[in-house]
Amino acid sequence: MRRGCCVVRIETDRLILRDWGEGDIARFAEGTNTPAVMRHLGGVMDDAKVALFEERVLGFQHRLGHTFWIAQRKDDGAVLGFCGLKVIDAPGATFPGEMEIGWRFREDSWGQGYAKEAAIASLDAGFERFGAAEIFAITNIENTASWGLMLRLGMVRRAELDFVDARFEPPVGDTIVHSITAGVWRSIGRAGR
Repeated sequence: MRRGCCVVRIETDRLILRDWGEGDIARFAEGTNTPAVMRHLGGVMDDAKVALFEERVLGFQHRLGHTFWIAQRKDDGAVLGFCGLKVIDAPGATFPGEMEIGWRFREDSWGQGYAKEAAIASLDAGFERFGAAEIFAITNIENTASWGLMLRLGMVRRAELDFVDARFEPPVGDTIVHSITAGVWRSIGRAGR
């Protein structure tokens, strides 16, 4: 994996996934730090939690060369959320350091395929560009939309890896795990996605 600061820009049909820049945290929080979006993520973040989030994503971007990237719509430049890759660092996770894919999109973009489009591009990057052998995804057990996407991507449930994330009260901290290997991802192919 690349280490240190670098530039990531991945284009899909409708999106640009890119590194975080000046003003992105404020635009991201404006669209995604809402009761609906944050329902399964511990609730709306106060200013201190937004600052901590910024510190974490920029830290991953700087140290690893990848993070949960900004997902920006091509046709109007709107920041729809994030999707990308970081390392597992959740308290309680039994597989720290493994590559994790994650996404969070603003409510008015739900149901339009943006998360799946961004996730496919992120998985491609994880396996081809960053050399991952396996990529994991974690979510709250009640977040059916998130783990439903994991299944649609071809990921498999890994119940033996489930854990409780102590940063959150139950049931938000009740974390389930899915994963996919590079070999399975390649065997699915574009037609199967």
